[in-house]
Amino acid sequence: MKIGIVATRLAGVDGVTFETAKWEAVLDAMGHDLRLCAGEVDALRYQARLVPPMHFTWPPAARVTAAAFDSESDPESVRAEINRLADLLLPVLHDWVRVNALDALVVENAWAIPMQLPLSVALRRLVEELELPTIGHHHDYWWERERFADCVVPEVLAESFPPDLPWVRHVSINSLAAEQLRARRGIRSTVIPNVFDFGERRPRRSPAVRRRLRAELGMGDRGLLVVQPTRVVPRKGIELAIEMVGRLGDPDAVLLITSPAGDEGLDYLVQLERLAEHHHVRLAYAADRFAPDEDGKPIRPAHSLTDAYLAADIITYPSLYEGYGNALVEALYYGVPVMVNRYPVYVSDIAPLGVRMIEIDGAITDATIDEVRELLANPRKIRDNARHNYLIGQEQLSYGLLRRRIRSLLRGLTGW
Repeated sequence: MKIGIVATRLAGVDGVTFETAKWEAVLDAMGHDLRLCAGEVDALRYQARLVPPMHFTWPPAARVTAAAFDSESDPESVRAEINRLADLLLPVLHDWVRVNALDALVVENAWAIPMQLPLSVALRRLVEELELPTIGHHHDYWWERERFADCVVPEVLAESFPPDLPWVRHVSINSLAAEQLRARRGIRSTVIPNVFDFGERRPRRSPAVRRRLRAELGMGDRGLLVVQPTRVVPRKGIELAIEMVGRLGDPDAVLLITSPAGDEGLDYLVQLERLAEHHHVRLAYAADRFAPDEDGKPIRPAHSLTDAYLAADIITYPSLYEGYGNALVEALYYGVPVMVNRYPVYVSDIAPLGVRMIEIDGAITDATIDEVRELLANPRKIRDNARHNYLIGQEQLSYGLLRRRIRSLLRGLTGW
């Protein structure tokens, strides 16, 4: 089949982009011909149409979307502007579907989080007018974010977030979200968790990678390398990771945050810097691994997120909230010890799988520090836990599971 994948953004380090790439890989391996369309696209996604007005930062869309959640806005004016911008986007989407002769569509999160209201409305109209078989892949719903609680045009949310159409099948990424969708909208959805490509064998730790990354971070042979594989945003709970490292009392330890700040402002970063100073913890960021060469031009040392996992002594994942937890699934694959906060989806969907992790309930306690020290001093237990967690990932969080559930959805929609 020719399948289109559409989103506001398919670039960068956000979870939607990561998870969409996994769907692309699985759909491609199933033999489907994929075409992409988004407001921002990675250069490697060559089979994509770039439409900048589809991005949530496109000024007209950003303005009307902000106005929709401002109680002082005029509802009629907001509604009219949403429809005007949707009318501009709709012919572009129609042309993309026609030129590529698409048989089906996957909408990535544009019908779940109201970051680009005109695009969401245009996509609903597109599917309705063409009766196009569509999977709505919903990563985080609007009611999960406090800033979207009050809307001056609630009918837009009711009609398009997500739309209840006979040609659409819905996917939620966790069971709690699926329950809420059914309770709020009466819409059933298939649960497809975040997955990873668990192969036949677990990856091996690489001493060479470890030495290179530690040298790049200015570390010697001593000191824990603690990796926080997330962006710098408040819901990631990074203050708990800083406290844990500080209380371990290792003067040579480094807490490496692999992804940048700025998505939700820099205030949180400033708070973390102050807290790290208070706890005598050295922070390092992805940006720290860019250095000038002799001519003053920036060069990028040889490293990757994979290197960070392979070099880490322990992963911290103290999130207060996650739609699922990409980095947690990746940590299962790489076999790294993990300290995790028991956020709601972890409790409902991940812990019941039987994973072995150091769990906290929103606070670093003396028992937490004792458990971390005990585990890090026991290489055999680390290896046993790694094997155990990898087998769980292979069975419950793999590309195989994703392939089976996508096949079932497409069969129900198209008979394929």
